Amino acid sequence: MYVKCTPPKMQLRLHCNSCDEISQESTSASTHLPFLVPLPKPRPAELERLLSYETVYENGTRTFTKIKLEGVTGLRNASSSVVCKAGHFKRRKRQVYGMDGRFVITDKHFITNYPFSASVKLSTGCSGILVSPKHVLTSAHCVHDGQVYLKGTKRLRVGGKRRESKVGNEGEVSRQPVFRWTRVKRTQVPMGWMRRAGREVSADYDYALLELKRPHKMKFMELGIVPVVKDIPAGRIHFSGFDNDQLGKVVYRFCSVLEESNDLMYQYCDAQKGSSGAGVYVRLRDQGGKGKWKRKVIGVFSGHQLVDVDGMQKGYNVAVRITPATYTQICHWIHGDASQCKLA
Repeated sequence: MYVKCTPPKMQLRLHCNSCDEISQESTSASTHLPFLVPLPKPRPAELERLLSYETVYENGTRTFTKIKLEGVTGLRNASSSVVCKAGHFKRRKRQVYGMDGRFVITDKHFITNYPFSASVKLSTGCSGILVSPKHVLTSAHCVHDGQVYLKGTKRLRVGGKRRESKVGNEGEVSRQPVFRWTRVKRTQVPMGWMRRAGREVSADYDYALLELKRPHKMKFMELGIVPVVKDIPAGRIHFSGFDNDQLGKVVYRFCSVLEESNDLMYQYCDAQKGSSGAGVYVRLRDQGGKGKWKRKVIGVFSGHQLVDVDGMQKGYNVAVRITPATYTQICHWIHGDASQCKLA
């Protein structure tokens, strides 16, 4: 059963503040984003810092936007037995557990049809998912290592497969899968991912949004929120990406979530390097469980992590979940309009 979250109201006010560089097109912004959100672990002042973000443009210009929270109350999500070791995140090689349960999508019709067509590849070697005609959700570590932006980020590209007409030697016309690349116009990364002196980066904020220079012309997947993944049928999640051991091919997998915290989902979905940044999705009913079934992105696959579970260390593949706070932040990045950022 899907449990609808009904937490108290909260508002985000955005301010462009102390930019490293500000292009002529950039202006200071002040926007109210009303939404429903349970208070995460950090105190409001710390949460403001974590949700503040940096925007990088293709010409190298960077701007910093500060978040202001208003009307926050002390309600939090249900407690969990899962505790990240020392509260920090150290990414390790993605793992295959036992028999490899991944599916390589080779059929030319399936690979260019939804939902597999919503999966894209970054020129930095990661995966991502289309969440609007011009926006890709991926992992922050795919563009930024916590201290600096990765080499190649300035000329970052996103590629995906689509079917295009091709004329054969005898004049016959067929539609074949073709890999097409698009340049990234703008990259946005939360400050919660940026490493502070003496501290490691936090997996909770391992997400980023890329704006493309032109639409990708493939069907995108909407964002969604599931307060407790185990409450959906079989607690099952799905994601597709471009694993490096299957060069140029879309790889699909599904599995059940074994443990979850306010910000992370722990599971044994088989994965290899290159799958980081893939959009984790589930099938949900619209209109409070009475509408049609739809696939919605509820997280981003990050990597392998050791965590403390009831005092014992266990290794999991980890996905960063979309919380009401991150939903609002990503929605604002996409639309720039508070009216578009209401939870369904």
